[in-house]
Amino acid sequence: MEFGSGALQGWFSPLLAAIGQQFGVGAGALNWVSAMYMLMTVACVPILAKLGDMFGHKRLLVIATGLVAVGSIVVAFAPTFEVFLLGRALQAPLAAFLPLEFAIVRARDERSASRSIGVLVGALTLGAAIGSLMSGLLFGATGELTIVLLVPAVFIALCVPVVVLLVPETTVRKRGRVDIVGAVLLTIGLLAILTGVSNASTWGWGDARTLALALGGAAVLAIWVVVERRITDPLVDLTMLTRGGIGLPIIASLLFGAQTYGGQTASFLWLLGDSERDGYGLGIPPAAAGAIIVLYALAAFVGTLLGDRLVRRISAHRAIALAGATAAVSFALMIVFAGAAALFIASMALGGVSAGVLLAVLPAVVVRNAPADSVGIASALFNTARTAAGAAAGAVFALVMTLFVATASDSGATVSRSTPTSFVAVWAICLVISLALAVIGLRVRVARSAGPIDDASHSDAPEPIEER
Repeated sequence: MEFGSGALQGWFSPLLAAIGQQFGVGAGALNWVSAMYMLMTVACVPILAKLGDMFGHKRLLVIATGLVAVGSIVVAFAPTFEVFLLGRALQAPLAAFLPLEFAIVRARDERSASRSIGVLVGALTLGAAIGSLMSGLLFGATGELTIVLLVPAVFIALCVPVVVLLVPETTVRKRGRVDIVGAVLLTIGLLAILTGVSNASTWGWGDARTLALALGGAAVLAIWVVVERRITDPLVDLTMLTRGGIGLPIIASLLFGAQTYGGQTASFLWLLGDSERDGYGLGIPPAAAGAIIVLYALAAFVGTLLGDRLVRRISAHRAIALAGATAAVSFALMIVFAGAAALFIASMALGGVSAGVLLAVLPAVVVRNAPADSVGIASALFNTARTAAGAAAGAVFALVMTLFVATASDSGATVSRSTPTSFVAVWAICLVISLALAVIGLRVRVARSAGPIDDASHSDAPEPIEER
């Protein structure tokens, strides 16, 4: 199922030009193909995961899978671009699959939960690589966008009876009532901040819309914190973040999302850029660049397989620190070897392995440290933090790259172009973020349990160590 989830997430990038042609929209509007999905995941994933904790993770997984199937069918047969975006919004529960599945695998066998999480994340990563490759190949072979978009719709629809018949239900339930006020405040706050930050490069960071959304969203989140601390059955038990061993892993996920997803655009642009035409880059053809992206995803898949082995050998917190340090080395090598294609690609692959290790180990720590009745919401917070940080970092890095531009004359017109310095600046920031992640990783602790995710150096502690 996670293989199909990953394939669907990687399905759209190669098809953006065809989507624009079919609906007659430009590049600016096409940004909403991914933005609509991302924003709606922030809105729905914590809520679906919390409902899973309260009413059954399998039950909510069935609902989420059904919604994604409906959304995929809407996308395939959408008569207008607006309906297409509606379908993308309905596909957003796809991001809730992992939090719900994490809760199921922990309930099924806590001892093997970390290994199962690594397999799930690995399947997701591999699926994203295969999906990106297959959608481009299918469209090239058929030329029919509807047919290509219908393939993942059929696959996800077939997953619904598979979940119903084969996935076991969890038995531990979070008691209480649904925190509607908390859900609304969290959704509004996150959507406002992400909408403002994501559009800052277009509107301008000093634009009234950017400031209103970012500051207004921050104010709403502050109100949300106050509300959550005062009500009996909050959407998120904040003590779980401050004293439950979840806070530091989520901070690590923020850093991970920022350096991995925020820095990817610069790295892939560097591959495609032509030094003579653009003033930067390696001049790699788009088809070859697509193969390199698949290589990066495969390297991340290898990293997910290594994650559990590293935990068994050196403990979870050291595995996180090692992966963070490896990511820092990767960015340093990308700076040094920016002009050598083979070495630059190898450096990217090293970063992919690091990302895979973090994708496997960090959620396993969150799942292990979370109370048995709150695994879903804890995992959802982890995923949401990573996604939000990646989106915000992408916008910030876009601003950073505008600080290092050069003007040139093109057919009598003056144009501004990014310079190699702008890319080095982004990679240098990612290097620093990776080092911070390594330091945070050393402070992460894992709750005592008999499973393989145990932090060996702290296995005698009866409770998770309080984070300060």
